[in-house]
Amino acid sequence: MSEEMQKWEYRVETVGTFWSGVKADVLQTLLNEWGEEGWEVVSTHILENANKINVIAKRPLTERVRRARSMPQYN
Repeated sequence: MSEEMQKWEYRVETVGTFWSGVKADVLQTLLNEWGEEGWEVVSTHILENANKINVIAKRPLTERVRRARSMPQYN
């Protein structure tokens, strides 16, 4: 019997502002919220000329999320 390969969903968010950069308390709050939702940060990317960072996170892709993504969205 073969195991199904783990599938992931990813999330990318840009944090910070040009004028004030990335504030540690704002980043900590964001990361704590993501952690409660099951997200794990896997990478960050500094946007040097913008004083911002991209935070990249992943969590296991659930069957519920797969089904929701496959259904047409109605506005």
